[in-house]
Amino acid sequence: MKYLMLVCAMVVSMASASGFAASKVLIVLTNHSQLGDTGERTGFWLSELTHPYYVLKDQGFQVDLASIEGGPAPIDPRSLEDKDPQQARFLSDAQLMAKVLTTPPLKAINPEQYAAILFSGGHGSMWDFANNAQVNRMASAIYENNGVVAALCHGPAALVGVKLSDGEFLIAGKKVTGFTNSEEAKVGLTEKVPFLLEDRLVSMGGRFQASADFSDNVVVDNRVVTGQNPQSAESVGKALVELLKK
Repeated sequence: MKYLMLVCAMVVSMASASGFAASKVLIVLTNHSQLGDTGERTGFWLSELTHPYYVLKDQGFQVDLASIEGGPAPIDPRSLEDKDPQQARFLSDAQLMAKVLTTPPLKAINPEQYAAILFSGGHGSMWDFANNAQVNRMASAIYENNGVVAALCHGPAALVGVKLSDGEFLIAGKKVTGFTNSEEAKVGLTEKVPFLLEDRLVSMGGRFQASADFSDNVVVDNRVVTGQNPQSAESVGKALVELLKK
């Protein structure tokens, strides 16, 4: 009888742990706050956090935040000009605002606790996401544990350099998208970013899928979800929900 009770307890414990992990998503934010050497402020784009965050939360997922170095994650001041219901919700959400101000560093996060990771965008991510050892560790571990790796707008800079255990780039041969060369030119930052995201993703074997500038475009390929721009933020959240509920 004691043996049977022990086995039952182990089964319940394993099921609970599995369900807990399956319901958790990590959103990663940039800590970079300067737009190159221009003296202009940058950071993460607010709607690229709030839109997928609330889509996931409203569907019952636990959503945690982290940043590259930890501490306050800077909000790109230009993104505060976008007046939408989710921004208003954020400004009255003390819990989420506290999370933004006290993010843990990515190195402190255990990838086994998460079913998905989302690299939020904003121009700041172009400086501290690419070829980052902790980004690579988290993305490859979650993907190889049958989880979902997502990135939005400039967030796919996180996918630059990510290799799987077989030595292949994560995005090699996969359809992906991100902030396009054309969009970068239209916002006047082609010469200010450290590299052009579209070009770099293509150079790593990504099959880049661009849509019209500043239109909603989400690409899903084998548990890799990418969104082209801020207009795609809510749709990225919905794509994550669909994959995670399967």
